[in-house]
Amino acid sequence: MSVDSQTTAHSFTPSTPKRGTRPWDVVLAVAVGAVVIVAVLFLDPLIIGGVLLVVAGLFVVRRGFFNWTTMLFVLTAVVLFVPIRRYALPIQVGFALEPYRVLIAGLLIALAVSIFRRGASSLKPVVWGWPIAIFLWAMFASLMVNAVTLTETELISGGFANIFQLAFLLSVIVLTRQMLSTELVTMILLNVIVFAGAFVGFFAFVERLTRQNIFLMLHQFLPLTILRDDAESLRAGGGRAYASSQHPIALAVLFCMIIPIAIYLMKFSPWPRFAFTRKLVYTAAIGAMLVGMLSAVSRTGVVTLGVMFLFLLVFRPKLAGILMVIGLPLLVVVGLVLPQLVETMVLSLFDIEGVIASQLTSPGMAGQGRLADLPDAFDEFAQYPLAGTGVGSRIVVGDDANAQILDNQWLGTLLEAGVLGIVGLVALFVWPVFVMMRFTLRSSAPESRRFLTFAIATSAVGYATAMFFYDAFAFMQTLLLLSILYGVAAWAMTEGKDTWEATKTRDATVFEARVAG
Repeated sequence: MSVDSQTTAHSFTPSTPKRGTRPWDVVLAVAVGAVVIVAVLFLDPLIIGGVLLVVAGLFVVRRGFFNWTTMLFVLTAVVLFVPIRRYALPIQVGFALEPYRVLIAGLLIALAVSIFRRGASSLKPVVWGWPIAIFLWAMFASLMVNAVTLTETELISGGFANIFQLAFLLSVIVLTRQMLSTELVTMILLNVIVFAGAFVGFFAFVERLTRQNIFLMLHQFLPLTILRDDAESLRAGGGRAYASSQHPIALAVLFCMIIPIAIYLMKFSPWPRFAFTRKLVYTAAIGAMLVGMLSAVSRTGVVTLGVMFLFLLVFRPKLAGILMVIGLPLLVVVGLVLPQLVETMVLSLFDIEGVIASQLTSPGMAGQGRLADLPDAFDEFAQYPLAGTGVGSRIVVGDDANAQILDNQWLGTLLEAGVLGIVGLVALFVWPVFVMMRFTLRSSAPESRRFLTFAIATSAVGYATAMFFYDAFAFMQTLLLLSILYGVAAWAMTEGKDTWEATKTRDATVFEARVAG
């Protein structure tokens, strides 16, 4: 799909004929009329009326709304604001039509139509094709090796469903890359992500104080049906914030992944115009996300930030030093204002014996500590080392549960998909970091592009680290955000590449001429 760089809105709707009525218009009108009649006869008239009103409004503004740029921002907003597995569209089709699923499916159909009309050569380079393919083929290979056993235990359909779900989520990488056009659009997208993160962080803190989650009130003013709102977890003398995430740990990881983008924008965002004001604005955004992470009361977030800081210290020691000088006083202030939260999340990590003891609790019971999971897990791995027991073979919740909740995506994948699965995880979550760092350190691209890929690489390091402490694939919001960031990294590494290389060649020629002359 090609995108005209001279415009900021790129419609994927067919053009309106100048005169007359085309046969397809008549067919479409008849089809719409039939759908409306059937819907009114067999479905709730109030809901159908609301849906038709929305559809009619969207048709009127279709050229301003149905374009790649607008859809990119809508997708980002849905991922960051609408809790997954909490809401569905009020349409009964036999399964929950969650907003993110409907939106991604619609965009994939639009992209397929665009490719059909313009040809595959119009696709923009995604960069991550091989890592995605290796990951999905590793999962599929595990499923095939264990196909007989999974079929006998009636788990084979669940395995295929898991792989399809992962492919569906990772398709956001391709979609994001195709929807990104100009640097202006990319900068706006990054700002939307950061300020959305700050918004979520602020209201996570409000949730901690009031026990009211505004993200579970969306059905009061949006056409959504709430599926469940019973999420609650207590720690450090109060409720842990969920905000727009499925779990407090996933919420903390979300903030960790956005913070490097905010640091990048401190230097390279065109808004605000003045450097001091810009730094102040993004520092406030980071502060809101850190307060939100405290409200989630998740030590996983602290560990993830620690690993990301070490990564920064190795490759950008000066920046790491500046952040440390700024961060330590803020930590002291927060410790004085919210001592119980800081003690639970940060200071408790220095009690090594206490941390180990907490991870060895309740052996043999549901919800046993992470370290208590390891002996039985490695015994199971020794029995099926190559391909595990098969993707989808471990069910950890519900009446059909047959395995422990591990809170460790790396370990869970090792048991389900064996060494093949780990190869897939490394291809998708470790190798891209090397690719982005190679670009950062060796490319002739502008500094803003190289710094952006470094920021996204830092976010990817944080996600890969956090995968050791929660079932990352079960909490889709963070994987969707990483997919969006991968798409942005692909844009940063490829858009305008010919210009950089031409400039590098010209500069090298001028230098050689000067030396020779």
